[in-house]
Amino acid sequence: MLKNYLHRLLRKYLSFYIKGSEKVLQINFPAENLNENKITPDFVILNGNIHYEKDIQKHLAEVYALASSETRLIIFYYSNLWKPLIKLSTLLGLRNKTPEENWVSHEDIENLLILTDYEIVRKDRKIIFPLYIPLISSFFNRLLAPLPFFRIFALVNIVIARPIKNNAEKLKTVSVIVPARNEEGNIEEIVKNLPKFSDDDELIFIEGNSTDNTRDKIREVAEKYKKEKNIIIASQDGKGKGDAIRKGFSLSTKDILMVYDADMTVPPDSLTKFYNAIINNKGEFINGSRLVYPLEKQAMRFFNMIGNKFFALSFSFLIGQRFKDTLCGTKVISRNNYLKLSANRGYFGNFDPFGDFDLIFGAAKLGLKIVEIPIRYKERVYGTTNIQRWKHGMILFGMLFFAMRKIKFL
Repeated sequence: MLKNYLHRLLRKYLSFYIKGSEKVLQINFPAENLNENKITPDFVILNGNIHYEKDIQKHLAEVYALASSETRLIIFYYSNLWKPLIKLSTLLGLRNKTPEENWVSHEDIENLLILTDYEIVRKDRKIIFPLYIPLISSFFNRLLAPLPFFRIFALVNIVIARPIKNNAEKLKTVSVIVPARNEEGNIEEIVKNLPKFSDDDELIFIEGNSTDNTRDKIREVAEKYKKEKNIIIASQDGKGKGDAIRKGFSLSTKDILMVYDADMTVPPDSLTKFYNAIINNKGEFINGSRLVYPLEKQAMRFFNMIGNKFFALSFSFLIGQRFKDTLCGTKVISRNNYLKLSANRGYFGNFDPFGDFDLIFGAAKLGLKIVEIPIRYKERVYGTTNIQRWKHGMILFGMLFFAMRKIKFL
């Protein structure tokens, strides 16, 4: 049956998001006893319900009432373009006789979600060949359907949305994680200039086997400012910034986790904007963007700029949310979401030496709302960059193709 094949494909798509979650609520039509088990679900799935509900707005409002701010609503609905073929397949007995009453457009769904206090996180389209023929079906549905031109003809529209609920009372304290390798000259300036977010913040330096006096400088500064700052010091166990970030996160104890680069090319006071964005629920994963304002003369080399723009466009396509600058080192996420991300890390593996993409891919898998904060990017004053442009560029290409298989071309 046509419907059985479609369900198999959609379950495969769903598994990217819901695998490992025990609190998944799938609502079938008619939607009676929406939440018999009285759980707060991680995911609510509406698989075609939109086509049959007499009052879609009321139905979405009922779902909103049982959700938390961390719940994700996943809606599947058919494209209007396929309406004649779906009716024909029903007449021919290729699918069960379930005549759809509502044929809503993308704009209709967006409007209904706005009316019921949801925000769209991601939109997707799947399946352009709804019959199973070995190799041919996989070629069309896995490889062609996600591409810009071909997805116009997709049968199934998918929307992932989050309920808009205030979380300002939940998120207050901050852990700032600073990976530091050969940054001796910046340590005290970081401590002096980082803004205060609450009375219970912590600053975590992860020293990365420096060849200068970074380690001793961190200890000296921690002792000097111990009455003013809660400073935690640790040395990373492995290599690379990604390893340092994961070590810092494992030591953190506060509500909000911030990554701040020790080169100070991002002004420390910019972190206030990141803090305000997450506590006011503007987003759940806050990423810095260095490519909005003019750069200082030596802040970013030309080929680095080209690479940044290319990878930003590529990863925006893969993840389904806009990125202008994937490689900015300043990133913010709640501790609770990071713990979920870490628990799901096995899907991608510990492959990211930079730390940026471990967080970006993990945020995409959780369906987090991603927003960017434009920042002024300054020229480095002390030391030299740890980035090896061509070597790390090749690593990024490898990660890009890896992500295509794991995220987009399922």
